Amino acid sequence: MSSVGIKELKNRLTAYIRLAKQGEEIVVTERGRPVVLMQALRKAKGVKSLEARLARLADRGIVTLPDRRPPAKIKPVRAPGMLASRIIVKERR
Repeated sequence: MSSVGIKELKNRLTAYIRLAKQGEEIVVTERGRPVVLMQALRKAKGVKSLEARLARLADRGIVTLPDRRPPAKIKPVRAPGMLASRIIVKERR
């Protein structure tokens, strides 16, 4: 386990992420006091947030996360005629 200050972490973030991915735990300190533990998703235990749980599932290959955010507002489209669900029910009879 290694320890790194916030300024050093910011300056060499890629290197520390690489170390975490390789399985090393990194303690991030602020003014000498530990504030954050960085570790690979595979080793994280007890994650609570939805984003962290989804990230763990994606890391294991169980789910695929979307590449982009969905549009903020989707306008419903009104088509003339009967609803598709009613047409299907009518055809089944």
